[in-house]
Amino acid sequence: TIKARWICEQAHQQLKEELGLDHFEGRSWQGLHRHTLMTMIAYAFLQHRRLAHAARKKKNQRASASTNHARSTSRHRRSHP
Repeated sequence: TIKARWICEQAHQQLKEELGLDHFEGRSWQGLHRHTLMTMIAYAFLQHRRLAHAARKKKNQRASASTNHARSTSRHRRSHP
């Protein structure tokens, strides 16, 4: 539960710092809800993009590592007469 709370705190901090959750100066309850909803949607979109980018980067690293490994093993093979 402590880790879950820390994740929530980090998400809330990112919403305030990166997306301006704390910049709302309206007077209506409905306006506050709309502002919060839009920042949450933007946050979800950014997280989706970050995770997709991280997955592509990880996939490319695996592909290049396996290619490099295949090259190194093929160079060091001994041919038998």
